[in-house]
Amino acid sequence: MKLAVAALLLGSAAAFAPAQTGKASTALKVSELELGVTEPLGVYDPLGWLESEPEAFERRRAVERKHGRVAMAAITGCIVHNNHITFDGYLSPSANLKFSDVPTGIDGIRAIPTAGLAQILAFFALVELAWMPASKYDGDYGVGYFGTDIKDPEEKARKLNVELNNGRAAQMGI
Repeated sequence: MKLAVAALLLGSAAAFAPAQTGKASTALKVSELELGVTEPLGVYDPLGWLESEPEAFERRRAVERKHGRVAMAAITGCIVHNNHITFDGYLSPSANLKFSDVPTGIDGIRAIPTAGLAQILAFFALVELAWMPASKYDGDYGVGYFGTDIKDPEEKARKLNVELNNGRAAQMGI
């Protein structure tokens, strides 16, 4: 019993030991296929599309990136709205609808007047067709990372990985 307790204590102490670091390379050789790869799955392709339709991978990755960005914005909006953080004033003065009157959850979309939903859809169309066209596969829409350009390729690859994985989590959450 004493041996088991000692082994358990040594094993738990090893969890707090500093990780062994190898020699880091300064050259970044990351392909689009390697971005977003999460261990232990590796490249998750259960339907085998990478072998059967490799030319479509770039478009699917661009769509995943765009949907992830939209989902991250949507989940942020849900978190803010579900915590009852609202704008002052009216959502629709003609319908006498204040921002604070919009219910949380899925019922919120039903409270928005038809003209407001049309404006939202028109904005989506403008973004899709003009600002973030589906034919732009690299995901760089000229706005940078919060207005700044990332020069270090390793940092850029890390941030792209974070963006893809956070976008996947947001898509699951929304």
